Amino acid sequence: MQARQSLESHLDDWAADDPRRVAIADTLKAVAFAATALSELIGRGPLAGSLAAEVGGNAGGDVQKFLDVRADELFADAFRTAPVALVCSEECDQAVALNDGAPLAVAIDPLDGSSNIDTNVSIGTIVSVFPAPADGKTLPQGREQLAACFVIYGPQTAMVFTVGGGTHAATLDRATGRFIVTATRIKIPKGRREYAINASNYRFWDPAVQAYIDDCIAGAEGPRGENFNMRWIASLVAEAYRVLQRGGIFLYPRDARPGYQEGRLRLVYEANPIAFIIEQAGGGATDGIDRIMTIQPRSVHQRTPLVFGARDKVENVVRYHTEPPAAGETSPLFGRRGLFRV
Repeated sequence: MQARQSLESHLDDWAADDPRRVAIADTLKAVAFAATALSELIGRGPLAGSLAAEVGGNAGGDVQKFLDVRADELFADAFRTAPVALVCSEECDQAVALNDGAPLAVAIDPLDGSSNIDTNVSIGTIVSVFPAPADGKTLPQGREQLAACFVIYGPQTAMVFTVGGGTHAATLDRATGRFIVTATRIKIPKGRREYAINASNYRFWDPAVQAYIDDCIAGAEGPRGENFNMRWIASLVAEAYRVLQRGGIFLYPRDARPGYQEGRLRLVYEANPIAFIIEQAGGGATDGIDRIMTIQPRSVHQRTPLVFGARDKVENVVRYHTEPPAAGETSPLFGRRGLFRV
């Protein structure tokens, strides 16, 4: 059996002697270095102390846990050794300048899913890499990203990444402390009948989202003509990893609750990198109407609805928003109502 390639070797082969590629490779190596240390800390759980202890609040108004802050420190330290000019982090009010004149900037959610720290559910890190803005302030659209990755800390610690030539995955070898490439050019499976959404918020959703989920729930007797399973892990990285492996679709729509009218996930350091990774695996990502990676960010912590997964399923969600059925057709009397009715 041919020996697997290390992440470092894979990135070096891709970068060759191209200066920009070398900078991107070095930045992803910095992510892997910090993620290895964070994985070890997470793996110790309560033996490492009160990782889920509340220690304050972040710029987005969320409660900060001890592990949120420690993760932010680990990645900030790692990026100081990489060609990164500034870092936009969920845990900081403003972008933090690091290496003056460096060619790259990074947007990061150092610890996604921190509400799951004390429940032993998979949590993660999400990273977007883009050119350092000339004015030090302007945020690019997602399609201007040079690389993106997420790390999932679960039964396995895995780093899923793209540099624009497909989506790949590397798994942490705990015996050596190195990431080993275990999958290249991942493609989201088609035809899988799974959707992920927090159904407890049904009453707050827009009618288009309600209609889409209603048609899934109706199953073989409804307009879709097939039965669906629902999944909900409440961990963005875990949901993304499952979609890459098993297909289907993930929805985190806007809703009528205070603080959720513009969506809940952050565009710059959550939705954009996930969208890049998903699109490079043949999928799609939208806010319900527009492609995520074409939205112009107004601020570092801007929120957005997010729907991603198999491209055909994502396109169907857009149709429910842009071609809604007549209002009367949502009545239970119209059991086979929907955009799929012939």
